[in-house]
Amino acid sequence: MATAAETAKHAEQEQVRRRWLLSTPALIIIFVAAIGPLFVMLAYSFMAKGDYGDVKFGTFSLDGWTSVLFQRDIFDDTLGLADAHLSILWRSLRLSFYTTVLTLIFGFPTAYFISTRPPHTREIWVFLVTIPFWTNLLIRTFAMQQVIRNEGLVNTALIWLGIIERPLQIMHTDVAILLGMVYVYLPLMVLPLYASMEKLDFRLVEAGYDLYASRLQVLWRIIIPLVKPGIIAGSILVFIPSLGAYVIPRILGGGKNMMLGNLIELQFGSGRNWPLGAAISITLMAMVMVALLVYVRNATRSGAGHG
Repeated sequence: MATAAETAKHAEQEQVRRRWLLSTPALIIIFVAAIGPLFVMLAYSFMAKGDYGDVKFGTFSLDGWTSVLFQRDIFDDTLGLADAHLSILWRSLRLSFYTTVLTLIFGFPTAYFISTRPPHTREIWVFLVTIPFWTNLLIRTFAMQQVIRNEGLVNTALIWLGIIERPLQIMHTDVAILLGMVYVYLPLMVLPLYASMEKLDFRLVEAGYDLYASRLQVLWRIIIPLVKPGIIAGSILVFIPSLGAYVIPRILGGGKNMMLGNLIELQFGSGRNWPLGAAISITLMAMVMVALLVYVRNATRSGAGHG
């Protein structure tokens, strides 16, 4: 006769098998819809460029990966740095970093304000923060265009106040792209910060003031360490979509201030270089994975420290 331990172990194994069986359809969908296309892009990146914008199946080539950072001279076929690609990569990283910093600067006091309101009014403030998500990204980007264009609200107001005599050229610059991304991605910073601040024990803040700490000391030594998970989560949620932004640079940048998303679209479109587009796509995904690993590592340390 089987012992009680063996019976319990057999029942646990059956439960595990049942869970795997129930989750199999979802895993298949995830593989086909998410992981499958990534494998296709990875395979394309190691193939030769086709004559009409496709790839030559069965022809192995590293030209796609080589062209990410290097380009061949049209005369002597020597390799040199791809200045245009490096410039676009640097612009993407720089603008994504600035967007993250600015959304943190504006989002932190906003989340703090919401978390310090009476409980029955916080939902209203959170509701107001989420209203931009009701509108399509393209519409929001065009709305920002109407604000910063030469005849837009900003220039009209500055001219009316007598601060400037002629409109400022904001459109089709990196500043325009930065303003658009800050406007679009600001709620993604506010919501994680609010989720952390809502759980903050404000008695600790009062204790800091009772111990004669200044506002800056309370902020730096009490509030920021306790809401650090929200800061990290919000930064990741802003940095990752900013890095692969396509619509905002296309509209506000005028097509000449490209970012990685625009460069990828160019290679799969008029550039007709699918291996290069696939290689840049995988490179972008690798950068996103590094950012996520940094977030997971910091979150794990934070959880261990609070535990």
